[in-house]
Amino acid sequence: MHPNHDETLALEDAERLRAIHAVLENVMDPEIPTLNVVEMGMIAGVRIEPSGVVVDMTPTFAGCPALNFIQEDILNTVTGAGEPHVTVNVVYDPPWTTDRLTDGARRKLKEFGLAPPGKRCAGGQPPDIAAVPCPYCDSAQTDLESIFGPTLCRSIHYCRDCQQSFEHFKAV
Repeated sequence: MHPNHDETLALEDAERLRAIHAVLENVMDPEIPTLNVVEMGMIAGVRIEPSGVVVDMTPTFAGCPALNFIQEDILNTVTGAGEPHVTVNVVYDPPWTTDRLTDGARRKLKEFGLAPPGKRCAGGQPPDIAAVPCPYCDSAQTDLESIFGPTLCRSIHYCRDCQQSFEHFKAV
């Protein structure tokens, strides 16, 4: 039995969506170049509409200075993969949180020298930004040096055991 025309189109669209998701893994975060937008949890959705491909992306922070760059990189990457009509929407619902980071992203943050964020706490209790393990030696003997790092999403800490300064990706 052969699939009908609608089933064939649905299969073709599913394959296109898989290919688009795969190519989005090539769009790297310009501030943390070891992470891509998929593992950061920034892709809120991808769909195929009559007008073309629509990618919904959720920024990590509303004031992210790299937002336009990432949006354009997504557009160029998906277009370069053969999709002629691409729209990239910036969406804030659902809001991005650090809970959207994949386990692989958390591992890569640590390998990059950034302490990964802890999981957000239930009940509205924010995570303790001062109690951050060192990404180099895993020591809990660390001090918060500055709540503000080179970007709004990072803080600066110092490890008393290995005597390294390090940045922490804040939980939101």
